Amino acid sequence: MKKSRFLKIILFISFLGIFTGCQNPTNNIDQNKKQSEVNKTQDMDTNEKTLVVYFSQTGTTKRLAEYAADILNADIYEIIAAEPYTKEDLAYYTNGRADQEQSDPSVRPQISGEIKNMEEYDRIILGYPIWHSQAPKIIITFLEKYDFSKKTIIPFCTSHSSGIGSSASHLHEYTAPTTTWLEGKRFGGETSKKEIEEFLNNIID
Repeated sequence: MKKSRFLKIILFISFLGIFTGCQNPTNNIDQNKKQSEVNKTQDMDTNEKTLVVYFSQTGTTKRLAEYAADILNADIYEIIAAEPYTKEDLAYYTNGRADQEQSDPSVRPQISGEIKNMEEYDRIILGYPIWHSQAPKIIITFLEKYDFSKKTIIPFCTSHSSGIGSSASHLHEYTAPTTTWLEGKRFGGETSKKEIEEFLNNIID
């Protein structure tokens, strides 16, 4: 009787070993497959080098651009006017400098400095304030200065109330037909870093 019980115990232990041995490889394969998929996604992300470019006069666009650069671990570049704008220049409906520039299609405000390694970037996040329902003319200066023919541009704008409207689509004509423009969005001054992250997650694959 004792011998029979002993054999049953041995067989039971052997069965557990076989069952466990059959299960572990499958689990390992699944885990390795999942990890491989994660690594593949990370590799795809790191293959795209991003530059956040912004023009800001009140600090609102700058803050959101810095959020984007931090979220994407991207480089950042500020468009600075060679002739700085004064408070009077920016006063709406006073026939000041900004009013005159926005009403003249030929105006191209000069930029101080340049990006010497633009060819290294695949994706440009482009931020600007809304001036009279459009991007400031210095944004056109920037777009005409570099070759974006094989790049992707993601615009965003800041304003108190005006939406991005045609301000983004109007800029398309100043880049090559092969430039990829993704849908942009308008943000207010109260925008949080989380909102910028959600925007980028939704628009970037």
